[in-house]
Amino acid sequence: MDGILAWRNETTRQNITDLRSKGRLRRRRRVNGPLHKYQNNSFVKKTPRSSSPMAISDVGAAVASLNQSSVRHRPTAASSAVLFNSSATAEGESSLEELVKNSSSDDSVNSGQHKSGNGEAEEKQAPDISAVKFAYRPSVPAHRKIKESPLSSDNIFRQSHAGLFNLCIVVLVAVNSRLIIENLMKYGWLIESGFWFSSKSLRDWPLFMCCLSLVVFPLAAFVVEKLAQQKCISEPVVVLLHIIITSVAIIYPVFVILRCDSAFVSGVTLMLFACTVWLKLVSYAHTNYDMRALSKSIEKGEALPNNLNMDCPYDVSFRSLAYFMVAPTLCYQPSYPRTPYIRKGWLFRQLVKLIIFTGVMGFIIEQYINPIVQNSQHPLKGNLLYAIERVLKLSVPNLYVWLCMFYCLFHLWLNILAEILRFGDREFYKDWWNAKTVADYWRMWNMPVHKWMVRHLYFPCIRNGIPKGVALLIVFLVSALFHELCIAVPCHIFKLWAFGGIMFQVPLVLITNYLQNKFRNSMVGNMIFWFIFCILGQPMCVLLYYHDLMNRKSKLDRS
Repeated sequence: MDGILAWRNETTRQNITDLRSKGRLRRRRRVNGPLHKYQNNSFVKKTPRSSSPMAISDVGAAVASLNQSSVRHRPTAASSAVLFNSSATAEGESSLEELVKNSSSDDSVNSGQHKSGNGEAEEKQAPDISAVKFAYRPSVPAHRKIKESPLSSDNIFRQSHAGLFNLCIVVLVAVNSRLIIENLMKYGWLIESGFWFSSKSLRDWPLFMCCLSLVVFPLAAFVVEKLAQQKCISEPVVVLLHIIITSVAIIYPVFVILRCDSAFVSGVTLMLFACTVWLKLVSYAHTNYDMRALSKSIEKGEALPNNLNMDCPYDVSFRSLAYFMVAPTLCYQPSYPRTPYIRKGWLFRQLVKLIIFTGVMGFIIEQYINPIVQNSQHPLKGNLLYAIERVLKLSVPNLYVWLCMFYCLFHLWLNILAEILRFGDREFYKDWWNAKTVADYWRMWNMPVHKWMVRHLYFPCIRNGIPKGVALLIVFLVSALFHELCIAVPCHIFKLWAFGGIMFQVPLVLITNYLQNKFRNSMVGNMIFWFIFCILGQPMCVLLYYHDLMNRKSKLDRS
């Protein structure tokens, strides 16, 4: 054994001398052996293709380190640990085995070529397994660092959960497939032929005409701003006219819905359009008022704060107003970031998704929610346990409908509209599902409304000396009023269920903020949010409004 080792070292030194005399390394030739490369009967360290050839000094250093390893001397536990740690630091545990395999295979090739004498034939040579066994000793330490388990509390959020996500998808598909089959076997096909359109929809034509007539109010606001720009009317008159225009824009649809016996979906659609127009008109009037004030300050030579952006001068343009009224935003500004072109293929795919998810949402409502609600009692009357069972049974399909609605409206529809108009800022929502407090959820789930509230309500209150807590209460009060309008008016029921549900968020904001401050880096607030969101919030409101609506219809039928 010592004779073989001595012959191998002498052969390696002779090869290195030959390489130094030539001054460079020839291109490597792949030998038909296992995972190794050789060149000119010499040991060469394997490198990536993009790197430069190994220098002669590097080869010499590699051979020197190999000679100092466990080839000549019997290693102790300490020397094996040093050798293992140094190789693991550079290239990991596999690099040590590769180094030993490369050197042992190189010896095999050298010995084979030495036997052939001419070096022209390249034969397959088995690696020297004894060298690997001799270098990778059991005394080499296998544990070198302090590591946490992947599911420990300090390490769970640093890991990728793609596999668990796929598992959840598979479980959801399996469970819901069984529920769909069970529902169809129990109730049959409940969706009627007139689900998309029926003759009853024709009676909602007054609401449709009211929706078309809402364009009058932006035109009136534009006329007022044009007169204000030309200084034909004073500033108090401008404010008074805008108050009248915005008030009529929200009262007029309410009056039409209450006067007509329309469908609930038609009434909700009209109220959403009316509230959107109202918010846009307020932003248009408020922004132009502020820009007029800044223009007057500039004319007087007053210094403006550095954080003010006056790239767009004050100018009343009908084109900018028309673009703003159809753009997927509630905050007016003279110009917006624009994309260079329209992606037609992407737009078509989003339209297909919108149709599919709208159908899924309608299927869940007709096939699941309606039977559960129709077979339930008023949650505040009758048996408490039965009411809890109905709420829990309704919570899952109601959550699916809400998620489909959110995806269709905030992701698909707003992105489709933004793509058609080449609207650049498409942050219509943030990762609200990771909200740790209720306040985080309201700040992230509806970005157009959040930006409007912050820009035109919250910060104006702060600038006028109103405390932050009171300003936050005012924001929730306005939000509760609009939620009540969008639900109570189409139902013709004013019991303030939606208003109370939104105002109930204020103590929840305080509670979840307290828990988040007490339990740092935890998801306690997120769990509370999901529990209230899925169980105590929307399912309860659905049952309350449904039974009140059924009671109203029964009274109308008896009368």
